[in-house]
Amino acid sequence: MKQHQEIYTVESTYTCDVCNKSFSKIYNLKAHQRVHTGERPYRCEVCNKTFKQLSTLNVHQRVHTGERPYRCEVCNKAFRDTSNLKIHQRLHTGEHPYQCEMCNKTFRRLEYFKVHQRVHTRERPYCCDVCNKKFKVGGSLKQHRRVHTGERPYGCDLCNKTFRDRSSVNFHQRVHAGGRPYRCDVCNKTFIDRRSVKVHQRVHTGERPYQCELCNKTFRGTGSLKVHQRLHTGERPYRCGVCNKTFRGTGSLKEHQRVHTGERPYRCDVCNKTFSRTGILKEHQRIHTGERPYRCEVCNKTFKQLSCLNMHKRVHTGKRPYCCDVCNKTFIDTSSLKVHQRVHTGERPYRCKFCNKTFSQRGTLKVHQCVHNEERPYHCDVCNKTFVDRRSVNVHQRVHTGERPYRCELCNKTFMGTGSLKVHQRLHTGERPYRCEVCSKTFNHKCVLKRHLLNCNWQS
Repeated sequence: MKQHQEIYTVESTYTCDVCNKSFSKIYNLKAHQRVHTGERPYRCEVCNKTFKQLSTLNVHQRVHTGERPYRCEVCNKAFRDTSNLKIHQRLHTGEHPYQCEMCNKTFRRLEYFKVHQRVHTRERPYCCDVCNKKFKVGGSLKQHRRVHTGERPYGCDLCNKTFRDRSSVNFHQRVHAGGRPYRCDVCNKTFIDRRSVKVHQRVHTGERPYQCELCNKTFRGTGSLKVHQRLHTGERPYRCGVCNKTFRGTGSLKEHQRVHTGERPYRCDVCNKTFSRTGILKEHQRIHTGERPYRCEVCNKTFKQLSCLNMHKRVHTGKRPYCCDVCNKTFIDTSSLKVHQRVHTGERPYRCKFCNKTFSQRGTLKVHQCVHNEERPYHCDVCNKTFVDRRSVNVHQRVHTGERPYRCELCNKTFMGTGSLKVHQRLHTGERPYRCEVCSKTFNHKCVLKRHLLNCNWQS
């Protein structure tokens, strides 16, 4: 009897001949070896999915039967297997047994911990076989592949809209329910999900934890970072089904599609004007409120739009990033470049409805039409002289103030307006852009050409 017991009390170990991992039970070794062989001998009779272990098949079959035999004693939530029950119970106990050695962040689940570690190691082991984009988790790769396949397997049962992942359906269905249960404790703005609140609160804290590895620009949310990174990769995965124009983000695509549908869902509650984007509505509302929230740090001038402030700053920095490919003249913004290019093309797309005179700029047309209307709505508050546009008033008032803010860089002569400075600079450059069509003589100022034409036409 003693000899028999000694035989069975001797501890045995079974070693895998591929990776040298050891096991105390031979059946555990056999189950492990299927990792290397790929063998999956257990098949579900309902959906034909295969498994390496019988126990995993048994748990899977409960998906079909609906059986959830393991129940939480605290909240009565039921589970198909004990492992998920144990993980769930950590919600109640607060247990986070897995800790990252790099940042001390803790996790309830081992798989979450492993995925988190890839933040530090930058490991992205799952690669798309279409575009080679890499992901930290297999689930993200599966969702991404649907961008290429067009598959949208999850549908809303209220409006039949389809989605690539289940979480997007859950998020979307709150639109129908009208529920926005999550509230910012700073400004009371409400949101559909908790994650959106966290991202929003960074507006108040100034936190921008996500950084682009190429240009170091920072962002409040991962979504904004992903869209930004496509500037560097050139990726534009979202395509308009009407005109095939492509976009970096779904938001840009949705806004663009309103060009085709004519939809303008955002309405000003003061004048009822409608807009296709919330950003444009907010900018418009500042006309009514007078709000100018963007201030230049150099001259304290304020602006209604951030883009206008950025453009204005170039006045101080001298930066003129947009260049005409005909004459190499540079400009502060693209709209000024487009207007200038009409000098070369001869395009004058704006026509006066009274006299059919054409203009290269809409603003010039508006000023011209005041001639027909005999309208001079702007007046000088010193001498009451009237003008057709506000800019002319501003230039005129310098007669009273003596201000001459524009200086020639070559001779330091100063001028009240940019137009006078430009005419003066032609003395230095020798530029004579105005040509007589009768005798081909050139002039540096339009009014000199007009005087010349009177004599030239008379002589001819």
